[in-house]
Amino acid sequence: VELTCPTQDSSMMIPRVVLTQGLRSSLPLQGLSVRTYATTSPLTILVPCKRVIDYAVKINIPGGSAPWVQTSSIKHSLNPFDEIAIEEAVRIKERFKDTNAIKEVVALSIGPKQCQETLRTALAMGADRAIWVDAGKTEERLVQPLTVAKVLREVVKQEDVGLVVVGKQAIDDDSGQTGQLLAGLLDWPQATFASKVDIKDKEVTVVREVDGGLETIAFQLPAVITTDLRLNEPRFATLPNIMKAKKKPM
Repeated sequence: VELTCPTQDSSMMIPRVVLTQGLRSSLPLQGLSVRTYATTSPLTILVPCKRVIDYAVKINIPGGSAPWVQTSSIKHSLNPFDEIAIEEAVRIKERFKDTNAIKEVVALSIGPKQCQETLRTALAMGADRAIWVDAGKTEERLVQPLTVAKVLREVVKQEDVGLVVVGKQAIDDDSGQTGQLLAGLLDWPQATFASKVDIKDKEVTVVREVDGGLETIAFQLPAVITTDLRLNEPRFATLPNIMKAKKKPM
């Protein structure tokens, strides 16, 4: 409960007071406005994961009637910046494991059925659950950032997500737009190009990389964060975790 005494003197600052249920009923509340805050619920973190051509593969552009990178029979993997996002989300959950402040880390991918392999990688890295959005016969390259952001917005609402951590860009099209578009659609605060993330209660402090060096910003959850290259070094998925990932829900 927050108690605020009405006063015409703006210099008289009334501190926030947290009352137990018993005190609340016994205190005289005349002239006081009372506002009740909901109990903080465990946080669900959503991490979008894109399936891209593996960074080590030498790409081929056929030309002619198919002026696009050849993707058939080519090795694909989880977008490296999304790997960083998964790693950061898992680290945040591990940081709060004693308080149960984080409910789960959910990985999501949009595309053909091969995206399930990408999601299994995210699950092996530590995500708790995965969501695959079947794009049908639509080519992956035609699923544009705005479309992805609109899908994510609906998932955020349905899954009651409080934090979205996404790679700053995909290495195939380098658009770097999904996180910003999602924040705009949700009307949430955003921190792009994050190189350090710290969460305390409902406040998030992010150090972000800008052209002139580093910038530190703070904001309240819910929010969207896009990860930069120097945020962390993703862990390798061990064989036991790969086996466990096969049993995790998708």
